[in-house]
Amino acid sequence: MSTAYTITTSEPVNQQIYRYLRKDIVTCVIHPGSLLSEKEVSARFNVSRQPVREAFIKLAEAGLVQVLPQRGTFVRKISAQRVADGRFIREAVEIAVVRRAAQEIDAAGLMALEHNLQLQRLAAERHDSQAFLALDDEFHRLIAEGIHCLLAWETVENIKATMDRVRFLTLSEVSPPERLIQQHEDIFNALKAHDVEAAESAMRRHLQEMILTITPIAERNSEWFEAP
Repeated sequence: MSTAYTITTSEPVNQQIYRYLRKDIVTCVIHPGSLLSEKEVSARFNVSRQPVREAFIKLAEAGLVQVLPQRGTFVRKISAQRVADGRFIREAVEIAVVRRAAQEIDAAGLMALEHNLQLQRLAAERHDSQAFLALDDEFHRLIAEGIHCLLAWETVENIKATMDRVRFLTLSEVSPPERLIQQHEDIFNALKAHDVEAAESAMRRHLQEMILTITPIAERNSEWFEAP
């Protein structure tokens, strides 16, 4: 766990620790199956154990860690079933959002999406996977924001932690950023045309990418996945 993070006074300490650890788990800086020590994490962030314990609870709720009595807290291995369940829920929510957005999104909302796409291209050119994933998330959040329904994105964000680990692992070869950007552009063009059916089709194709990528990723990283 060599990534350096700074704890600030701008938000509760436990939330910052949760966010930092979540990022390290999602990007596999902390490998699936790793032991997480309250003592070591407390020392890393120079805080007491209480906010660390609270962060561990949130990570457990997100399905990223498992607390085993008398043994410790471990980063969960990736569950193909949880990924499939999360994708199913996410698709249901985001299809509803994009259909409404195709009818209601305004010029300001389209401009924000277009700017985001430009930044995605730059991140892809720099081979900056973490920046690209953040911009990918922002693209989807902006669609929900465009119809004044951020709760929809917050709902998706709360259930997609396991999906995010697979997303990160796919970026190098299986599902490269260039293909994802093209899918995002298809969604954007459908929204710009206010074509409800095209927007739904483009979003569905994009979100079903996970189905196509999880098998080769699991085969290449079998030690990080739960046994079927």
